[in-house]
Amino acid sequence: MRNLRIIILLAAVIFPGTGLQSQSNFTTKSRKAIDAYNQGLRSYNLNKYADAEKQFLAAINEDPGFLEAYLVLAEVYEDAHKPLDAIDYYRKAFQMNPGYYPYGYIRLGNLQYREGMYEEAKISYEQYLGFNIENKLQAEKAKDGIVRCIFSIQAKSNPVDFKPVNLGPAINTANDEYWPSLSADEQILVITRMIKLESYSMRMQEDFFISHWKDGQWGVMTNAGSPLNSKDNEGAQTISGDGRFMVFTACNRSDAVGRCDLYFSTREGDTWSVPRNMGKPVNTAFRETQPSLSADGRTLYFSSDRSGGKGQHDIWVTRLDESDRWTEPVNLGDSINTDGEELSPYIHLDGQSLYFSSDGQVGLGGYDLFISQLNENGQWGKAINLGYPINTHRDEMGLVVNSRGDRAYYSSDMQQENGKDIFIFELPQQDRPDMVTYMKGRVFDAATRKALKATFELIDLETRKETNRSQSDSITGEFLVSIPTDHNFLLNVSKDGYLFYSENFSMKGIYYADHPFLKDIPLHPLKAGVSIILKNVFYETDSFTLKKESEIELMKVVDFLKENPAIKIEISGHTDNTGNLEYNQRLSENRAKTVADYLIQASIDESRIIYRGYGMKLPVAPNDTEENRSQNRRTELKIIE
Repeated sequence: MRNLRIIILLAAVIFPGTGLQSQSNFTTKSRKAIDAYNQGLRSYNLNKYADAEKQFLAAINEDPGFLEAYLVLAEVYEDAHKPLDAIDYYRKAFQMNPGYYPYGYIRLGNLQYREGMYEEAKISYEQYLGFNIENKLQAEKAKDGIVRCIFSIQAKSNPVDFKPVNLGPAINTANDEYWPSLSADEQILVITRMIKLESYSMRMQEDFFISHWKDGQWGVMTNAGSPLNSKDNEGAQTISGDGRFMVFTACNRSDAVGRCDLYFSTREGDTWSVPRNMGKPVNTAFRETQPSLSADGRTLYFSSDRSGGKGQHDIWVTRLDESDRWTEPVNLGDSINTDGEELSPYIHLDGQSLYFSSDGQVGLGGYDLFISQLNENGQWGKAINLGYPINTHRDEMGLVVNSRGDRAYYSSDMQQENGKDIFIFELPQQDRPDMVTYMKGRVFDAATRKALKATFELIDLETRKETNRSQSDSITGEFLVSIPTDHNFLLNVSKDGYLFYSENFSMKGIYYADHPFLKDIPLHPLKAGVSIILKNVFYETDSFTLKKESEIELMKVVDFLKENPAIKIEISGHTDNTGNLEYNQRLSENRAKTVADYLIQASIDESRIIYRGYGMKLPVAPNDTEENRSQNRRTELKIIE
């Protein structure tokens, strides 16, 4: 019991070698004061703070010079969450005898720091160090407190631009709203709300509520209903970029692995699946909570007090492997985690900007919000405090950032009469992630127009790494794929029994996207005559030499042909009208041959491939602009048998 440990500490420090009831070692000789004091200790040990307060005040009333009563009363107020009263009584005790209880200056400094009294806290820590006590652990605590106070004083002297706006009655109520989650297109907002159960006058419960952006404003939040919400608490949710995959925290359920576990649910059309426990190795006998999904839902960050961590709660990451199984979670390391608590991670859609809350990192008190960036070596950079007044001496946590990276949503009780509400604010420039745009639309059968569930792969052409993999909705065919700026990407859309679809997003040098890509994608059933443009096959200028970036697309063609061994194809080359007929004919034929040779060298039977050059004979656009001419310079794949 924490209170008992405090009293034992006082006995050891204030009254060395004596019992707590030893009248000869008290600073009072009043029997009535000592009796009241001892009664106060008994109440304090039972966590009866009001009774303890009454008895200690009675002891002080009997003898205003009874120093021990002031000190223990200060700790009673601290445990009873009355910090200002605790500060007052520590000060009174130290005024009576500054050197009586040196460690008390650290306790006083901690209280002052947590209340935002940074100048006063710094002085208290310095006063402890002034005693020159040979206690390395306590000295380190005091020095750490001074560092935090100096940081906080400087942060308040250099405030960041911060103008939070309450999202209003459509989102917020008299109840507490917190843990916002946002889709990549900023059209879906999910929150956790504390509601009062109708069948119980006092019992409260957490449920999910959902709002949709329509006609330039958020619609009224509606209860997510069953099966997401149940008679138990559901909270701290996260959704994938397309809004179709959710992970959330639930505690003490019948299928639990530990105290609090992570559960998942998927949405098809408007229906969410029955939530399932994520199981091991994600969940353990400890607490797994506050998850955050990557844009494609294949990487999951969460907070846990599981073994192997660095502090009370650390941030961990797990990923889906090629078999769609979650890997053993990995601790994010020293840049993120401390010996304190790291909570509420949020990984931005750019996949490399992590926002989280910590009371272990240097901040302004309580839990502060931080950002860390993933570097080129796959290591997390130093955590950066978001600054004052985004952070204060109160607890700040549960922040998410939109895909453009300019606006943040979070919960705060800054308007205390309303409880916790969801706010939005412009994120300072220095704390913004890389901007992410997106492509959204519908996948359907080109012949029947029926919606299809297809797989999307977004691959960085430069690094050859997959940055996003997801699927379209099986009922509506709708999809949303997040696309970071300042990169070039290959998009491949595939489904068994259909010719794949290829797209290219050249975002290199583009740091701002005014509009998302809106595109419906027809997939053609496998039959003779259907064709696609290989939009990610590139050649050197005026050459038939393949660029290295082309290999990703060509290996997709290789995989397609291996999965469909009965298919024969034609690879055709096409040019614009720049140059003469003979040159363009020869260039287009050589380019088609280069692709065919690549496929053959990748173990595709050459009897399944023919190649042809059509020069400028079959344009798909007028050769009147550079953009149109670029469309005519292309390589096509057609099924011929």
